[in-house]
Amino acid sequence: MSAQTAEHGTMTLKLIVWRQAGPGKQGRFETYTAKNITPHHSFLEMLDVVNEELILEGKEPIAFDHDCREGICGMCSQVVNGVPHGGQERTTVCQLHMRKFKDGDTIYIEPWRARAFPILKDLVVDRGALDKLIQEGGYISARTGGVPDANATPISKADADYSMDAAECIGCGACVAACPNGAAMLFTGAKVAQLASLPQGQVEAPVRVADMIQAMQECGFGNCSNHYECQAACPKGIDVKFIARLNREFLKALFKSKAGSHVFAGE
Repeated sequence: MSAQTAEHGTMTLKLIVWRQAGPGKQGRFETYTAKNITPHHSFLEMLDVVNEELILEGKEPIAFDHDCREGICGMCSQVVNGVPHGGQERTTVCQLHMRKFKDGDTIYIEPWRARAFPILKDLVVDRGALDKLIQEGGYISARTGGVPDANATPISKADADYSMDAAECIGCGACVAACPNGAAMLFTGAKVAQLASLPQGQVEAPVRVADMIQAMQECGFGNCSNHYECQAACPKGIDVKFIARLNREFLKALFKSKAGSHVFAGE
């Protein structure tokens, strides 16, 4: 059946899925058949159909993460045919639809592959390392009390747009999974750039960038070697220019104070 014909019918697909019972367990690929899949199914809905069949057969369903299914939360972290989120531009797995496939296709489905993201079960990984980076500095401190007027701190349109572009990151971890070094530089760069470009974030900027870079090392993330795979895989199109901003902020921190020096001292 051609792709055009499949628009008006159903598809049968061969799935080769990574199965792993738990952390530290031996994983393996298993083969399944997805039947009666329409072009209108989303990728996760297709997995739901397969899981319903497995449950009816008394077998363990395929474990995978999901929540919003609207491309917002970033939980649907899967590598589809070797590419995080399936390779469609600015598309998460939950936004990927089966009309992108043809009847009879073979689809390989794996979890994120990165040292910082240990596999919990099947396609589910622990992305808590990204939370640790945020805990180390992905925020600003603010005094409690009355809320200031919105126009009390003037911000230029250029700075506001730049910060919002960085803030689009949803923390899915595709950049880490795509990077051959398992680096979190794009994620960290986006968070650092988002705050450093605004007046409210500049007070803690030196400490923030130093602490977040040290946390990257402690969590087992690699370093950037300019492959640009992170930007290509990002479902929100986060630009690698934010990695450059991360590096500049770190150098500024070293010159302005000793806030970043403990990273090199190994403290």
